[in-house]
Amino acid sequence: MHTQTTTTQSKIHLSVVAPAHNEEENIDELIKQVDEALSPTGITFEFVIVNDGSTDDTKDKILAHQPLRPWVRCISMTNTPAGSGNGQSAAFHAGFRATKGRMIAVLDADLQNDPADIPKMLELMEQSDAHFIQGDRSAARSQGDAKIRQLGSWVGRKFRLWILGDTITDTGCSLRVMNREIALALPLEFKGMHRFIPATARHLGYTVIEMPVSHRHRHAGTPKYGMGITKRALPGLIDLFAVRYMRNRRKPITSIEDMSQSAPIEQPTLESVTAE
Repeated sequence: MHTQTTTTQSKIHLSVVAPAHNEEENIDELIKQVDEALSPTGITFEFVIVNDGSTDDTKDKILAHQPLRPWVRCISMTNTPAGSGNGQSAAFHAGFRATKGRMIAVLDADLQNDPADIPKMLELMEQSDAHFIQGDRSAARSQGDAKIRQLGSWVGRKFRLWILGDTITDTGCSLRVMNREIALALPLEFKGMHRFIPATARHLGYTVIEMPVSHRHRHAGTPKYGMGITKRALPGLIDLFAVRYMRNRRKPITSIEDMSQSAPIEQPTLESVTAE
């Protein structure tokens, strides 16, 4: 079992983030699988689980692991609606800002994503020199999903392509790895923006590569964040136009400091040279 400490950001290579709303039945197995997937790699990591307004024992389950696994962290959302959470976008927003790692991996807390895919994604990221690796479950799901769900996914991809030019195959897959700077640049304070994370990363100028990953049935409990196809179709379409509107209005912001040629140049003191 991994017993690393989580002291400073510079010492942590990877932060794994998972939003959790009423996932008490999955927490123990989730932490165990992340441990088994990452400890053998030798990289320093932390696991940030975002407790998003849970009304069950999710928080207590997370905290119970901390004495033996100090790399497990619990970030609890505040001001959540009674009986529900703030949603995945808000949970990711909070989780990303709590991380200390140079890179961030993301997965769902329901065990449908396999943490064993994360080392493979890190390897591909290094080999390809990409900034972002997006999981693609389409091949794994083609055998198990109902035809109506497959049709809904196909229609959704077509609309994203037509409206946003988004070519990501499985934008609904939460399993992904990215540089921390990307995670912090995503406008996840807006509801529903988690569905456009890879598309937004590309628009910001980062290289996004897709990789086939595993897909498993939910281990326990019921879906907390998902909605039925009919209930999410219209809001999803509205979100597409909203994202296109915001994207067209985004302006690159860069700046430099100009100084007069006659301005005095600060010389290093003996003390500062010695300190360096």
